[in-house]
Amino acid sequence: MAMKKSIRFFYRFMAIFFLFSLMLHACQEPPPPKPKEIVKKPELLNPKTSEIIETALDYAAENGGKINDSIQLAEIGLIKIVYAGSPVKRIWSNEKTWLPLGDALYTFIVSSENYGLFPEDYHSRTLKSVRNQLKDSTAMTDAALWARSDLMLTDAFIHMARHLKLGRLERDSTSLRLDSVFGEKQVSSLFKRLTAPDSVKALLESLEPLHAGYREIRELLPNFLDSMDRRKYTYIDFPKKDTQTYVKQLQSRLFEESYITFNTRLPDSVEMSEAIRKAQVARGLTVDGKAGPQLVKSLNNTGWENFARIAINLDRYKQLPDSMPQRYVWVNLPAYTMQMIDSGIVIMESKVIVGQPKTRTPVLQSEITNFITYPQWTVPFSIIIKEMLPKIQKSTDYLQKQNLMVVDRYDSIIDPDSINWSKLSKTYFPYQLKQREGDDNSLGVIKFNFRNKYAVYLHDTNARGLFSRGNRAMSHGCVRVQEWKQFAENLVYTDTLKYHPDTLAAWIHRGEKHTVGLQKRTPIYLRYFTSYVSDGKIKLYDDIYADDKLLRDRYFAKRL
Repeated sequence: MAMKKSIRFFYRFMAIFFLFSLMLHACQEPPPPKPKEIVKKPELLNPKTSEIIETALDYAAENGGKINDSIQLAEIGLIKIVYAGSPVKRIWSNEKTWLPLGDALYTFIVSSENYGLFPEDYHSRTLKSVRNQLKDSTAMTDAALWARSDLMLTDAFIHMARHLKLGRLERDSTSLRLDSVFGEKQVSSLFKRLTAPDSVKALLESLEPLHAGYREIRELLPNFLDSMDRRKYTYIDFPKKDTQTYVKQLQSRLFEESYITFNTRLPDSVEMSEAIRKAQVARGLTVDGKAGPQLVKSLNNTGWENFARIAINLDRYKQLPDSMPQRYVWVNLPAYTMQMIDSGIVIMESKVIVGQPKTRTPVLQSEITNFITYPQWTVPFSIIIKEMLPKIQKSTDYLQKQNLMVVDRYDSIIDPDSINWSKLSKTYFPYQLKQREGDDNSLGVIKFNFRNKYAVYLHDTNARGLFSRGNRAMSHGCVRVQEWKQFAENLVYTDTLKYHPDTLAAWIHRGEKHTVGLQKRTPIYLRYFTSYVSDGKIKLYDDIYADDKLLRDRYFAKRL
């Protein structure tokens, strides 16, 4: 009996030990790929390279894409799918030789700046080093080196394909692409079509947007890069986060162009002022010895910074649908322009005034539903509290001068002198202010409505002289249109029996209020593009809302 118990105990122990061993083995992390694996028999080089590729993929999958301390694969999930099911894992090389396909992809990576990309994001430096090593006869038999190069090229191909198709900017409410997925189906299709060296460039270029603005910039980007100053300069953060960092950055930047002769100690105020003056003279700026926003903007206007802004704008095109509607309205905020486009042709254009940086016009997409002649303006609460209430509290004459009336919640007009304005504040203001219709109304004689959560719209203005200014970021968020009459006529072009241009002119001449519902609603896009082409060159608008700077800091700061 004792013997039977001992035997049962032994088998139970062995079973538990076996299960524990299996669990321990399952929990162990895959071993890291060997840094070097010299294969002496030529016929074993491909099998060994394939084996190391498989080992490296397992290791990278458990370590955030890392193969070793210097190589991290960005597309590890999709890479595993590409190599799965094939006994021979090599794609870009064979035995001791690069395939023409591999050479073609490497050439594309090196020249990827022409597409608004940064070669470093696709292992360019490491691949260059590997390719140089593989010129050596001994290194040619290193299966580990061939494995790493194959994985990096595959990762680069997938990663570039993603960036050329979708860009690098986050998908958000301003993204209008319907096909924002880049996964197994898309990657499998690309590799099936990857048949010859010429197919590398053709496949990757086929993923780019077809928008005319994108194509214009892309075609001229190689010329821009050829003439670009490639020196890396210190970037100056402005507005400054802290004074000491700002002074150090400013001094380093001034030192880089010899406006100041030392960078080993901080300058005193006289030395800094003198260096700033030299920079201001050299750059044609107002000479005052003070490092204001204009000087910082000029110093930051370097070749690499401009390239980053161009790259950001190319990615903005990738947030648009593959094709735009036949007829639509396009408002480019930094350009201060509005265009109506039909079948790819600009049929009208107008200067616009957009929101100030503190009350910026939002980026959005909607449809114009109607427009109103001689509209009444209901003043937004924020404008009442921040701008109008302090002036009214000083004197109610302000209301009369601005043609404003006070109404209660029942829309009844209230005598302003019957109100104790001193008791009104942000937390207690039970009225609305409305501006009577007329030529002196802030909305002018016409207002164009489209649904959006920001309560912004397009309109005429009673301050039409402002359209002559260069910087037209001056509104509270709505967009003022200079050519409002032509715009209105174009919106009703398909319904001339009901709304003839002469009818609109008559209403405006007589000062009549009418709401014109649009039978065919026109899509409208308010967007933020700072790169454009003029006179055969890529140029940049001012970054009025610092959106370029925000995206530059988020995505490209380490590349510059």
